Amino acid sequence: MADIDIRIDGKIGRITLNRPKALNALTYDMIRAIENTLDTWANDDRVALILIDAIGDKAFCAGGDIQEMYATASAGNFEYGRQFWRDEYRMNAKLANFPKPYIALMQGFTMGGGVGVSCHGSHRVVCENSQIAMPECGIGLVPDVGGSMLLAQAPGRLGEYLGATGTRMKAGDAIYCGFADYYIPREKWAELTTRLVETGDHTQVDAMAQTPPESGLQAQQQQIDNAFGGETVNDILNGFDDSAWCATAAEALGRGCPLSVATAIALVHRVRGFTSIEQVLKQEFRFTYRSASDGDFVEGIRAAIIDKDRNPKWKIPTLRDVRDIDVTKMLMPLGEHELKLEENRMIIGFIGLGNMGGPMARNLVGAGHKVVGFDVTGVTIQGVAPAATAALAATGADLVITMLPNGEILRSVADEVIPAMKSGACLIDCSTVDVESARAVADQASAAGLLAVDAPVSGGIGGAEAGTLTFMAGGSAAAFAVAEPMFDIMGQKSVHCGDSGAGQAAKICNNMILGATMIVTCEAFALADKLGLDRQKMFDVVSTSSGYSWSMNAYCPAPGVGPTSPSDNDYKPGFAAALMLKDLNLAQQAAESADAATPLGQHARDMYEAFVEDGQGNMDFSAMLPYLAKKTHET
Repeated sequence: MADIDIRIDGKIGRITLNRPKALNALTYDMIRAIENTLDTWANDDRVALILIDAIGDKAFCAGGDIQEMYATASAGNFEYGRQFWRDEYRMNAKLANFPKPYIALMQGFTMGGGVGVSCHGSHRVVCENSQIAMPECGIGLVPDVGGSMLLAQAPGRLGEYLGATGTRMKAGDAIYCGFADYYIPREKWAELTTRLVETGDHTQVDAMAQTPPESGLQAQQQQIDNAFGGETVNDILNGFDDSAWCATAAEALGRGCPLSVATAIALVHRVRGFTSIEQVLKQEFRFTYRSASDGDFVEGIRAAIIDKDRNPKWKIPTLRDVRDIDVTKMLMPLGEHELKLEENRMIIGFIGLGNMGGPMARNLVGAGHKVVGFDVTGVTIQGVAPAATAALAATGADLVITMLPNGEILRSVADEVIPAMKSGACLIDCSTVDVESARAVADQASAAGLLAVDAPVSGGIGGAEAGTLTFMAGGSAAAFAVAEPMFDIMGQKSVHCGDSGAGQAAKICNNMILGATMIVTCEAFALADKLGLDRQKMFDVVSTSSGYSWSMNAYCPAPGVGPTSPSDNDYKPGFAAALMLKDLNLAQQAAESADAATPLGQHARDMYEAFVEDGQGNMDFSAMLPYLAKKTHET
């Protein structure tokens, strides 16, 4: 299972964090997936509410996965972390403003980034082992993900105390301090989930809630208020008396990064009067933006996570050494780098909404972009605004994406859409066509003041639906930079192969290999059958030996053998044989044009031509196996 499982279950949307060995720490991909899900489900009538939970007993989510942040920042690249926080904070704001009930089940540790994906929800549930905290000061950060707002809203001076010391809240404490709403024993969560799935009724949470345990922090309220009422950290230290409690509090403060502790207190004071999470996140980002370049984030991670020596060398060595100006500098406005929570929402024209184009367009909508689509068959896709013509779909678009059958149609569509596109826009062709057509369209686009990318895909219909396609891109570096964020939404990998036409060249060569290896894989299974060799035994040998190939290991043409593939579904096409023939024809056209010898490619083309002429063109290209199994040596 992936790191995060997102699905519609009955009447609700469900998000399950699935990194129990990493205490369900959030990766960048998980954050983006949650944001995309919020965008998609906000207006989906099938989803009455969202339930977020996590696998494992130790933690709902112990924070963000900071290994990559450390690796990049310690090498002097601060932008990765800044982009991580930009996207995470935008997701936090969307969650806090989500228009439907959002229910979080928080067992074990819920810390840092885990607070950001749970404690801004409408129904926050804790149990007997829940422990919630904002411990960021210990690694050179400050309470963020909107957590400083929750701290500021806690009773009395609990926010300053919890934020500066990282003290953990048990279930009763979390409810008293405003980080949770309901106490339901863990053994009841399965029943609660079943009720929610069946009814879609958020009041089931109220119905199952029990009286929470007493709050130890509530009992200490007056003591905490007296001790943490100072304006600055030095005021707080000066106000401590000689009691054992104050000595323990001073020790807890001393374990954090001095600059972070002092700033956390100032931050809680500053946001206490704010009315929106957007305002709060912008304040937090000012610190996190500077945390690696000007603060102690890199050293904090080194000491706590990397070397684990628990002996950080802070830039400002003690709390007494922190000046007001040091805190002010970390919270100063960032000018052009100030956090902007408004997304860069693109307007995209999508031409060709068939088996591949339709799900690709749907994934772009799910990522929050406005998509206007056109297909000659009149097909419509949920969330995609229909256009009467290809030109109208392209009018005013920042990007136009095409997914078309062949080069002739591509050239025809280009004649229609290029004049309608605004100057500076980008034309991305994801069709598989001949190299000459790709280059001709790119030249036409360039002459019109447009960017152009030829980006055929690999991954089939399943990859288009799952957003796991591979894009092979040709075009200028500038054009690829514009297109790459769209590739990240629609796929799992994109490769800039070179100038215009290079993407098509890569696809043609790739599919020539695929066609030939599938044929020989099918031939081998047919031979094994006639030699009396069990298909599963053959797979077990070949898939781990020198005969290993994608056609064998990932897309096995033998039903019931290896991972699930079209062969297990009566060879209904993931990639139709007629499309394979088309690609092999393109490869031979390119070989002839380049005067390249490709005898096996030619033989594969001839075999798929015979296969298609036999009426098998709408079958998956791996259906070559039953076709060959009927043949004899002479035929």
